Amino acid sequence: MLGSLETEVLTSLRELKEAPARDVRRALEGRGVRVAYTTVATILSRLHEKGLVRRRRETCRGGERFVYRPAPVEQKYLKNLLRGVVAMFGPAGVVHLNEEIAKLHPSEEQELRRRLGLE
Repeated sequence: MLGSLETEVLTSLRELKEAPARDVRRALEGRGVRVAYTTVATILSRLHEKGLVRRRRETCRGGERFVYRPAPVEQKYLKNLLRGVVAMFGPAGVVHLNEEIAKLHPSEEQELRRRLGLE
C-alpha cells in the first residue's frame, strides 16, 4: 500500500507526465502540500524501487538528475489492491468501497476509472 504522501507524489507526477523531483515538489506545493525537495526525491526513489515509477538520467546545470514518469504497472497495482480488499473484507468490503466511490467528485471517479483501465 502507498502512504498519503506517496499517493500525492504519484498523482502530481501523473499530472506532469514526466518530471524531475524539483518540478514534482512545485506541483505538490501548487496542490497545497508543502514538503522538502529531499523528501520528494526520497519518495520518488522509493516509488521507483516499488516499480511504480520509471526514471532516466538527464544532464542538467549541476551535473545529472533523474527524470521520473509513472510506470504502466500502476493499473495492475490498483487492480491487485482492489482484489486484496475483496479477499480481506469480502462482500462487506465491496459494499463499503462502492459507498466511498459514490462520495467521490465525478472527475475523481472518472480519473479512478481511467487509472483502472475501465474507460
